[in-house]
Amino acid sequence: MVLRPRRSRCGGCGVSHVLLPVCALLRRADAVSVIGAALALRAVGVGARRAAAVVDRPMETVRGWLRRFARRAEQVRITFTSLLVGVGVDPVPPAATSSVFADAVAAVIGAFEAMWSRWPNVGELPVWALAAAATGGRLLAPDWS
Repeated sequence: MVLRPRRSRCGGCGVSHVLLPVCALLRRADAVSVIGAALALRAVGVGARRAAAVVDRPMETVRGWLRRFARRAEQVRITFTSLLVGVGVDPVPPAATSSVFADAVAAVIGAFEAMWSRWPNVGELPVWALAAAATGGRLLAPDWS
C-alpha cells in the first residue's frame, strides 16, 4: 500500500502542514502496526534480527525503531500510564516487568485496554494506531513530548 499524505494550509499561521492518518508515524515509511509489532516482540525478549524477520523489514530499520523507542521508553511509560489512569473505568496500571522497554509497551497496551473498557468502539482501532493518535504521530519522532 502506498500512502500519500494530504497537505493543508493552516488558517491561523498560513503554513502548509502534512496531515497524517492514524496508521502512520511522522517520518516513518512503515505502518504503525508493523512498527508496533516489532516493539512488542522486543518487549518479550526477541532481538532486532528476529523481529526484523517476523515483520519482514530490514534489520537496520527495525534496530533504529527499537533504539529510538528505548531512548524514550520511560517517557512513553509515564505518558501512557497517565492516559490509562485518566480514562480507565477502574484503572489497574500494568505490573512492572524486567525492563523499562517492556514497561512502556505494557503501558501502551494498558491504555488501549482502558480506553476500550470505557468506549467499546475504540476496540475497532488497532492498539498501535491508538499510540500514534495519542502522540500525534510522534511516537518515534526526535522531538516527541
